Amino acid sequence: MRFKSLSGLRRREPRELVLAVLPQEVQITRFALEKAFKISKLVRAAFKESFEWYGFTLGDRQRPEVVIDIGLPKNEVNVLYYASLTPETIAAYQETLSPQVVINGWIHSHGALEVKKFSAVDDANQRTVLDYVTTRLRRPVAKREVIINDLVCLVKGEHQERDLEKGSVSLITDVPVREAVLMETVYGSFCYAIVIGDDGWHCQEIHYKNRGILSGHTVVESREAELRLLESERALSAQDLQLLREEVQEKIQPITHKPETIERL
Repeated sequence: MRFKSLSGLRRREPRELVLAVLPQEVQITRFALEKAFKISKLVRAAFKESFEWYGFTLGDRQRPEVVIDIGLPKNEVNVLYYASLTPETIAAYQETLSPQVVINGWIHSHGALEVKKFSAVDDANQRTVLDYVTTRLRRPVAKREVIINDLVCLVKGEHQERDLEKGSVSLITDVPVREAVLMETVYGSFCYAIVIGDDGWHCQEIHYKNRGILSGHTVVESREAELRLLESERALSAQDLQLLREEVQEKIQPITHKPETIERL
């Protein structure tokens, strides 16, 4: 067989039907964003110095794309340079929440640092959060064709064992089939990432994971995103501030010396 050009050798692109679109911007209520900056302020007031801290962005299970609150778990370690978290921390905190509330991302502060973007350490933390969150926020986002080279169609009760030796995949049906197209469900999920600074700046990303249910083909990607501020009836009350102050004292664990891991960077 001859081809006029190399384009004749290209593999055909699988057909795909879009079922749903994942969030393209970070939607957050004014209450949640103000609470995040208030935590930073309380950290400075409590420990007389600015430290990095992290928390989880929370959403309603029926509308997980909107951040309605900030959850503050017990931080593993807080220093001037970075904050770290573990899968166990995420799972433990989720268990404390109402069944209607889900973790839809994470938020952390760079304190007084001039690093107004995500760092390499943040990337490691983000992978930890992504792996946990996406398993709980997944939804069908597409139907995608699974291209099978050398598919053999057989009829139930009419084929021999040696027929199974042919082809790369055998499809056995109760009636004769001349041609078959396999369309797998692609499950997609998302995870928000927000970083803030003491002087009021913020930066945000959305991380995505798509996985074919049959092929197992997985795509992980991320993009910078705009922050869309939503008004809400809820506001930080005096009681909220007192409870938040107590949470900061209990859950933030400052380390004033430079850790060995940082010294090696």
